[in-house]
Amino acid sequence: MKKIKTLFVALIALATAATANAQDNIEAEVSADVVSAYHWRGQELGEAAIQPSLGVSYKGISLSAWGSAPLKGNDDLKELDLTLAYSTGGFNIGVTDYFCVTGAPKYFAYKAHETAHVFEANIGYDFGPVNLQWYTNFAGADGVNKDGKRAYSSFVEAKAPFELGGLDWEASIGAVPFATSFYEKANGFAVTDISLQATKDIKITDSFSVPVFAAIHTNPSTEKAAFVVGFTLKP
Repeated sequence: MKKIKTLFVALIALATAATANAQDNIEAEVSADVVSAYHWRGQELGEAAIQPSLGVSYKGISLSAWGSAPLKGNDDLKELDLTLAYSTGGFNIGVTDYFCVTGAPKYFAYKAHETAHVFEANIGYDFGPVNLQWYTNFAGADGVNKDGKRAYSSFVEAKAPFELGGLDWEASIGAVPFATSFYEKANGFAVTDISLQATKDIKITDSFSVPVFAAIHTNPSTEKAAFVVGFTLKP
């Protein structure tokens, strides 16, 4: 818990010290994605799901909640994530608490070998044509390495947005840099996600539209592929 508190204090201090180019008013946002399947960093985590999000932000500091719940059955992953982040210009940094609701674990249980929480830190920079991000688990139910010790499981990702044929596209590639049991078949450096997504706003009324998206996901490490479609609801 000391590591968690230290990271949160450092993040808040950084966010407070650097407030240039940030909004002057508190902003809030609520939305929900409905997806045909839940894919995350090349891993298949469930079938059709609803994934709501809620967040507030002020002067570059943001606090958000994100969840996932299956639309049918109870065997798929249920999840609740909280993220504290700071961004300025193209730079961003954050800490996320991933919580697996499946199996009804205790939310306030944080012991290393009992908790259903995974704590992850991330840092990245958006260069415009390419957005680069690095993620590392630092506490909680992390995976283990080849020696059976905490792996500090990490994931590095590059995303490139572009427009083509009236659609907004995003190409991405992600990899696990070193061995961990946290990601499937990551016995060393492994490219686990190559994807291409297209999004189009469907106009419903003059003041309301629904973003519809479709994505092809491939995982060279597991030799699996999937096609996911969905839409976003937001005020």
